Amino acid sequence: MTLRDFLDKDLLLPNLKATNKTEVLRELVSVLVRKWPDFDTEVAFQVLREREDLGSTGIGEGVAIPHGKLQDLKQIVLVVGRSTGGVGYDALDHKPCHIFFMVLAPEQVAGMHLRILANITRLLKDEHFRSGFLMAQDREAFWEALNVV
Repeated sequence: MTLRDFLDKDLLLPNLKATNKTEVLRELVSVLVRKWPDFDTEVAFQVLREREDLGSTGIGEGVAIPHGKLQDLKQIVLVVGRSTGGVGYDALDHKPCHIFFMVLAPEQVAGMHLRILANITRLLKDEHFRSGFLMAQDREAFWEALNVV
């Protein structure tokens, strides 16, 4: 299993407009209706908010990995976003977040969910990857930066 197995070009947001954590979460879930018009973004948003209430998923170094489990979800969904200006996200290091990997998983696949979170964390510790990801100039370069995973 690689992250590439869960990436979808339609679920990339290389230019997030959000200016705070709530807006980031809303913007990340809003893209899901592109692929699944009946997707309940409000339920997904609430699940993510509840997880953030337990503790910020802003892990530091400009990275946040909001995640949660949904009862009616059929597959793991990964949405990737970037904020060039950065967003205050209550990160552990108190710095703005620029890179967002949102992971939504069906309730019954906890093991896979945790493996994906671990893979994302490992990837985002790589300063070379983070730099390339942040420097991508257009949507195609953004996709290519992600396609190394």
